[in-house]
Formats: sequence, C-alpha cells, structure tokens
Amino acid sequence: MATMTRKQRVGAALQGREVDRPPISLWRHFFSQETSPRGLATAMLRFERRYGWDFMKVNPRASYHGEDWGLRTQYSGDSAPKVVDWPIKGPRDWEKIKPLDPRHGVLGEQLEALRLIGEGLRGQVPYLMTVFTPLSVAGRICGSPEAMLPYLRDEPPALRPAIEAITVTFIAFVKECLSLGASGLFFATTDWGTYDKLTDAEYAKFGRPYDLRVLQAASAAEFNMLHVCKSRNMLRTLADYPVHAFNWDASDPSNPTLAQGKAITKKVVIGGLDQKTTLPKRRPEDVAAQVRQARQQTGGVGWMAGPGCTYPPETPEANVAAAREAMRQG
Repeated sequence: MATMTRKQRVGAALQGREVDRPPISLWRHFFSQETSPRGLATAMLRFERRYGWDFMKVNPRASYHGEDWGLRTQYSGDSAPKVVDWPIKGPRDWEKIKPLDPRHGVLGEQLEALRLIGEGLRGQVPYLMTVFTPLSVAGRICGSPEAMLPYLRDEPPALRPAIEAITVTFIAFVKECLSLGASGLFFATTDWGTYDKLTDAEYAKFGRPYDLRVLQAASAAEFNMLHVCKSRNMLRTLADYPVHAFNWDASDPSNPTLAQGKAITKKVVIGGLDQKTTLPKRRPEDVAAQVRQARQQTGGVGWMAGPGCTYPPETPEANVAAAREAMRQG
C-alpha cells in the first residue's frame, strides 16, 4: 500500500485499520535541557526530527507535577534530578495542598513548552503530554512512595481533600494541554499501579475515582495512552480505563506479555522494547531482533513499537536507530 504520513499511520493503527507499517516511538528525558520551556521544546523537537518517530511522547520536566506545591529538586547535568525538599512532612501538611491555576508557575512553563512543541511539529506528528495520576502526584510531594503509604493506610482527614485539589488542578491542566493542540495524554500510574504497593481495593479507593475524572477531561482527545508502570502491574484491573492504548513493561516476566495485554485490554498495545537491558546495554542487532519478536507476537496489528518505560539517557544512539530501522524494514 502507499506510504502513509505519520499522522495517518497512527490514526489508522488506533482505529484498527490497515497500515503501511506499525508505528514506532521511543521516549527519554533530556535532563540538562528540560528546566526551561524553550530548552525542553528544543530537545523534544530535535529528538523527533533525528529519528522521525510516528508520535511524540513529551517527556516534560521530571518534577513538574509537584513543584508548584513545594517539591524541590536539584539538577546535575544529564542525570535524573535529586529530590531535595518536599511539602508533606506530617499529616497536617496535607491541609496546605490547594487547587492551582495551571496557567502559572511551573505548570504554566510546561504549557509554554507544549505550545512551542506544537508550533514545531506543525500538525504533522501526534504528540502526547505526560500527566501523572493524582495519586502519583500525591506520592511525589511526599518525597517517596514509602513515605506516602502510611498516609494511605492511616488516611488522615486532610488526605482526600488534598487528592481532590490535585485532581481539580490536573483536570484544568489537561484542558489547557488539549486547547494548545496536544493529541492526548500519556497518563502514568508511576509507582502506584502495582501490587508491590497497593491492593486492588486500595487502588479502587485512592486511584480509580480520581484517574477517571482526569481522563474524562481528555475524553475528546484522539490519542490517550495509559502507562501502567513497574513490575507486578495492575494492567488487568485497569484494562477498562477509557483510553485508546495501553503501555507497560511487557519484557518484565511479572507483567503480561504484549499478546496477553492485547487480549486483556482489547485495545492497541504499545511496547515490546526492554528499556532496562536490551536498549541501553545490548547490541543494535539485539534491539532489532526484539522489535521483530514483538511484531511477530502481535501480528503487527493493534500494536505500536515502543519501550516499556522511559529509556535511560546513556543508551547508545546506535541502539535507538536500530529500533527505528527494524520497524521500517519490516
């Protein structure tokens, strides 16, 4: 069939129609450039142009979700920033978490970066804004997941109002993202969509109701992806979420395979590349072989190639290029 544009290819894949080849995209942080809107936009656009990905998953400033509530990080070169301070140090601190206007502060900076990215892509490439679930944001402003768990289990009186404030803030933020032209959300559970942290009952209480409200704000978007992070993930529990595609680490033996995920979700699945070992540490031919294996496992239908999570900056460029070329060569 005739060669498709990237937008046509992604749209057809999401609708279950025939494509000239399955879409592919990889994503990573550019820590040394992401602290300013223009630096972030420039890094994202340069990455897209270098590899010609079929869609862009915007990797925003790593700590943007919590900075306007008092989360503080320290950047050092192209390494992940270190959390140096956080607002929740005791149960009463949850009372300080109030709804924010996302057009200002660090949230506003991400919107400016998104505007610049949209201008640079000129409507040719679908792009998704990364948003954490409200529970994930609450966990971030505690400093660590381990610090968050006692609050969930003891449930201080101010916890639910704080998660509500986070939810309201990100509903407004999502609406702003879509108004700027974003194609949808990369909606991430981070540390919380895993049985290593919560039970299904706990997630039903503190995760699902708030997640669904944020997704409702993005219901008109053309491409929303749920990223179910970590090992022993809750993909089966979250498979009914109203999104167009699911992404998880299918190379982790504790998680469903791509084929199993397709059967579970009945939606497009995105993944197949091991971001922990194969991409950063193996040879280009190993990366290409993994792409071919994923394509064979899914039949190339209802699938887009991608990593199971953000891949590390030290990954050899030859390996990233090998993933792209393997998909283009069939």
